[in-house]
Amino acid sequence: MRILKILAALVVVLVLAAAGVAWEGHRRFTAPGPLTEPATVVIPKGAGLDAVARRLHESGVIADRLVFVLGVRLRKAPLKAGEYAFPVRISTEEAMRLLVEGRTVTHKLTVAEGLTSRAVLDVVRQADFLAGALTVKPAEGMLLPETWYLSRDDARDEVVGRMEKAMRQSLDALWSSRAAGLPLKTKEEALVLASIVERETGVAAERPRVAAVFVNRLRRGMRLQSDPTVIYGLSDGWGVLERPLSRADLATPHPWNTYVIDGLPPTPIANPGRAALEATLHPAVTEDLYFVADGTGGHVFGRSLDEHNANVAKWRKVERERKTGR
Repeated sequence: MRILKILAALVVVLVLAAAGVAWEGHRRFTAPGPLTEPATVVIPKGAGLDAVARRLHESGVIADRLVFVLGVRLRKAPLKAGEYAFPVRISTEEAMRLLVEGRTVTHKLTVAEGLTSRAVLDVVRQADFLAGALTVKPAEGMLLPETWYLSRDDARDEVVGRMEKAMRQSLDALWSSRAAGLPLKTKEEALVLASIVERETGVAAERPRVAAVFVNRLRRGMRLQSDPTVIYGLSDGWGVLERPLSRADLATPHPWNTYVIDGLPPTPIANPGRAALEATLHPAVTEDLYFVADGTGGHVFGRSLDEHNANVAKWRKVERERKTGR
């Protein structure tokens, strides 16, 4: 009986000790951590539990690697790789939860409307949080400009693929709801014209009216006479010319020179945004055939050549006054 009492006492002691250890472990697991300022930590793909614990400990996120490892194992929590932002004093438990839920840091990549595909690829290539080489060669005009929300080490080719998919979906949806009677046979032609509208004006309210000018010209068999198309053909796919256009440029034949060719150029000259696509497929109802800069960033429109010439004369006067400072 004495032996049994001793054994029973030992069991009680062991149970109490185990409970004490468990309680202390739980306290350390849930207590505020040692981090004194926000930290960003990258958990590589394929990293094991011990490696993750070591990285978090070295970054000052957790105080005890063993507590983290035991907590993850007891809860059978699968950890996700990625880039994580840890706030000040985050507990070991919350740090684990962050990795389990995959709440990674989001990076913004903004692609402006009107960039050529070559320029967009350059933006993607320079995004240092992305991974992998760029091997894809998207067609001109097939990348939707917008702000993309991405994670560290997203593959560059996959990001470009997302842009292509979004452009196809946007173009399909807008083409199916286009205005009746447009002089555009295919959605590809709509994309070409939208790219010209995009490059002609940065004023959102003007887009439907600029589109109407080109639609009216196509209906009448007039040449589009768009300066950005000439620039595209002279700029090796960048869409930017480091000098003003000359009269000789406007007369130089190439497939995108709409002063020389009839109708639309063979490809888009840039990547238009949704607003330019919508304006092109729902142009304003006007009789305008011309437009010229008004000196304020916008344009003034004309229905006849005489009206246009008068508007051009006003614009030339503004240019002269700016040069002379009067």
